[in-house]
Amino acid sequence: MTRISEVSADVFDPTEPLAELHTHLGGSVPTHILWEIAHATGVATGVGDYWEFEARVAVPDEGVDGLDPLDDIYHLTERIQSSPDAVERAVHALISGGYRKQRITTVEVRFNPAKRNRSAEIDLDHVVLAACRAVDRAAIEYPAVRAGVVLMCDRTFSPELNEIIVDKAIRWSDRGVVGIDLGGPRPHPGRYDYAGHAASFAEAHAADVGVTVHCGEDGDPDEIGEVVEALRPHRIGHGVLAHRDRSVLQTVIDAGVVFEWCPTSNLRTGVFDSVDELSDAYGSMLAAGARATVSTDGPEMMRTQLRDEYALLVGAGVFDADAARAANALAHDVSFAPPVR
Repeated sequence: MTRISEVSADVFDPTEPLAELHTHLGGSVPTHILWEIAHATGVATGVGDYWEFEARVAVPDEGVDGLDPLDDIYHLTERIQSSPDAVERAVHALISGGYRKQRITTVEVRFNPAKRNRSAEIDLDHVVLAACRAVDRAAIEYPAVRAGVVLMCDRTFSPELNEIIVDKAIRWSDRGVVGIDLGGPRPHPGRYDYAGHAASFAEAHAADVGVTVHCGEDGDPDEIGEVVEALRPHRIGHGVLAHRDRSVLQTVIDAGVVFEWCPTSNLRTGVFDSVDELSDAYGSMLAAGARATVSTDGPEMMRTQLRDEYALLVGAGVFDADAARAANALAHDVSFAPPVR
């Protein structure tokens, strides 16, 4: 695989405000904070040394074989973040750190509250409220930042549990929850029943809660078309396999759906075997008229930063500097986060 650093290039002025729409709480908190939370709450990490822990919660430079190893990392970070106090500290660290390190002024924090409530020992409302408190605190400390919480449903959950998560998103939409997402491992074998969530996602639309869905990172490209038809998302997380099927790609474009690209993640998880392959896929989607934002998926887990993602795409020839700025402007425009007060 071509090393990511080999295609880097400067793109933005250091003071230019950026937007990050696709970043997971489990992959976005600095390692030392996760380590401290684990020790403060008594969560067993399985290692006795900080540097061993650091290696366990990040994807290695050589990448991983598919998405399953990524889920293993998330299981550990989710356990550590499984309390209202831990969620509040983690969300605050993501928002504040992104502004200080990268000048990220528009940010959406996505996480699954049911994976942070210790198998239903903790009330979901307390977990969600903790995230909302962190958004409020960050707004006071960093008034230039607009932030919001995206609650994730999961393909391994029952429809009933996912409906509860959607209900929580609607309930807390006046306190900082701005969207819902659907992610998690796809069934093997078989197809996932996206239509089974159509009614609850329609309720989210009716309540003006944003909708984004993970798909098109693995599996068949036509699954993306199913998602667009059944759930009517505003955005699609990744969606990069649409380049393999022009009719599916056109369906996304015609529906006005925006892709959330995470290039380093796509390389480290083996979606693409090389930067050249990624460049060809992304470039063909743009040439067809696709609109896309750029994110990290989780800067700490992926060992990257948002400015590096843009540098990668410019160095690989996917964007020129003007197109990179346009993608960043698009991310600010299509964010679910409310305007700065």
